[in-house]
Amino acid sequence: MKNIKLTINGIETSVPENYTVMKAAEELGFNIPRLCFLEGINETSSCRLCLVDVENLNGLKNSCTLAVQEGMVVETDTPEIHDSVVQNLQLIASNHIFECWACEREHNCELLDLMRRYNVDNVYGENNDFSKKERLINDSSDAIVLDSGKCILCGRCVSACEIYTGLNILNFNERGNETYVGPALFHNMEDSGCIYCGKCIQACPVAAIKEKSEIDLVIDALNDKTKKVVVGAAPSVRVALGEEFGSAIGENVEGKMFTSFKMVGFDEIMDINFAADLTIMEEGTELLKRVKSGERLPQFTSCSAGWINYIEQYEPEYLNHLSTVKSPQQTAGIISKHHFAFEQGYSIEEIKFVAIMPCIAKKHEARRPEMEYEGIRDVDYVLTTREYARLLKRKGIDLMKLEDSKPYGDLAKYTGAGMIFGVTGGVMEASLRTISEVLGEKHKAIDFKEVRGLENIKEATYTLAGQKLNVAVVHGGASIKEFFKIMKKSKKQYHFVEFMGCIGGCVNGGGQPIHPAKIQDTVDISALRTASVYKIDEHKKHRESHTNKIITKMYQDWLIEPGSDFAKELIHTSYKPRKFYT
Repeated sequence: MKNIKLTINGIETSVPENYTVMKAAEELGFNIPRLCFLEGINETSSCRLCLVDVENLNGLKNSCTLAVQEGMVVETDTPEIHDSVVQNLQLIASNHIFECWACEREHNCELLDLMRRYNVDNVYGENNDFSKKERLINDSSDAIVLDSGKCILCGRCVSACEIYTGLNILNFNERGNETYVGPALFHNMEDSGCIYCGKCIQACPVAAIKEKSEIDLVIDALNDKTKKVVVGAAPSVRVALGEEFGSAIGENVEGKMFTSFKMVGFDEIMDINFAADLTIMEEGTELLKRVKSGERLPQFTSCSAGWINYIEQYEPEYLNHLSTVKSPQQTAGIISKHHFAFEQGYSIEEIKFVAIMPCIAKKHEARRPEMEYEGIRDVDYVLTTREYARLLKRKGIDLMKLEDSKPYGDLAKYTGAGMIFGVTGGVMEASLRTISEVLGEKHKAIDFKEVRGLENIKEATYTLAGQKLNVAVVHGGASIKEFFKIMKKSKKQYHFVEFMGCIGGCVNGGGQPIHPAKIQDTVDISALRTASVYKIDEHKKHRESHTNKIITKMYQDWLIEPGSDFAKELIHTSYKPRKFYT
């Protein structure tokens, strides 16, 4: 690819011919404003903020879609550009409801950053004579809220839904000043076919799309002295939570997270990594039985709530291929209420279980009618990583200033296998580590690196004790759709397939910290968080779920054995087809 020479703000530079003027300018360190642009996702020039002045071209041009040309002379910051940007920001702000003091995005709102940078007065928005659009709030689902009063109609969420999931749930509804973003055909979120992956939330530059908050409910539970509140954090929370407090992307803040749990006032800590180890014992046993019988193959993993939403609605004829094991989130709640409570002398009714998750689909999962045992809900409340950060800030706790600590109690002890549940391929690898050992395989290493990486669809074949296992790892709605096409056409017998609703797995879940578009464009956030997950795994003394001695004792004292009738009654479930647009 040849390079193009051009001049930007008096500086001569040379860039590849496929660059835009915006990309060339930003590589030189010039910060061009933008709201609608998200590289590879939304490149529509709709916000008209990334304006530049190009010599010998009439009018100001949108730099995000303007290709570089040989000999171009570009200015990015003239009085005319500044005035045009200010005017466009005033128009965008006029229909935006500013509630910054109570807004989920108060510290990373891209609109607010630009308003401050350009010192913009909200002259239209504060004018009562100016016609404003009606505010519509779509909060009918358990997981997600759409607020047209915050929406700036940039289109990033619509494009993200289309590209990442292939489901096209969101669209522009109505026309003119009445335009708003919502489910296509004017449906509510709960019957729109949405899988709650949260890619739209991560793409949004403001707070027009967000998770349904349960922070106040958790605070009420913590203040209720008749309750024992148990908290459990998913594996990937610890490699992302710090980002809400200024840490490096992917920094492991596990020790500080555990300290924060105590400072907030949680009574007990139940690490969901521990429940992941239990999930492997059940799911691995289930797979071995299916491989031996040849029935209901391939077995599909059942940990990802977004994936469960997908298969129920889009591939329901394959529901009997799902592992029947509940997710680690639900299993953690069950252990806390039906085992831990008994050991500690509590009544089940005293226990409230709070899950800290990287995923908004987990909120919907916790509300499913089947997620209970003997009338007791498995999980009471679910906070995303972002919500827990907001809870800490409301309590006046600065995470990064806390000392590291380790949780007390057996229920926070986990193996490396439980930790890697947080990345794409992790559930597969954790299962293979235990399955290979059960089958009598002796390995010099226990890493199954063929299922690692961020490729959308990964396949591998392993021979364990003479048994050939064809496995696949799939993440992201669009890739799930593609894999089903492949599987239906292929004559290959798959034995085990891991599905994740979020691209990159849980480390990139819809409830994780959100970074501005410029960071998303230039930094591989998933890769950095994934590297931290594997580093934690590598430093664990025990890296296979069946080596967790507390899990072994739990079976001896309570669950009898993996796949026992009692285990099936307690921590297994089934799913039913669901229709959307009903």
